[in-house]
Amino acid sequence: MSDRAALLKGIRAWLAAFVVCLVLSGATAFPLVHELRWTEDLLRALSVPEHLPTLMDWIERVRHGVDVADAEYPFLLYGTDWLAFAHLVIAVAFYGPYRDPVRNVWVVEFGMIACAGIVPLALICGPVRGIPFWWSVIDMSFGVFGVIPLYVVRKRIKRLEAMATPPDVLAVAAT
Repeated sequence: MSDRAALLKGIRAWLAAFVVCLVLSGATAFPLVHELRWTEDLLRALSVPEHLPTLMDWIERVRHGVDVADAEYPFLLYGTDWLAFAHLVIAVAFYGPYRDPVRNVWVVEFGMIACAGIVPLALICGPVRGIPFWWSVIDMSFGVFGVIPLYVVRKRIKRLEAMATPPDVLAVAAT
């Protein structure tokens, strides 16, 4: 296998992993009511209330809020359906760099910008919505951990681009 083929294979593997995470993240927003009930049951089975009562109190509060919204104001959960849809649509956008990484590097850069945007969003909107700071840190971690594979992919795409560019064009572009 050539260096170029190996690099392309690595780029596609990183992109595939990133897309799987996006799809899973989006898909889990659809069954939110059931997931919170399962999470609460699992945490109780693991004796979390005894060891991390603040976490358990928060999960119970969120579950109660989602249950009330589901029973009395189900249209509010429509927002999480759109959140899920957005994750799925963004995942589809990564087909471009999967197919032609050099031409579509902008999608990867867009993803990196979106990951960076998670941090100020969590820091600003978290307190406004009454989200505990430790939960905002968990939310911010999605951006921090999400940018890592995209950074790796971008670096590899730039190496792939350099392989395809003749040296004399690079010399002219540098002047």
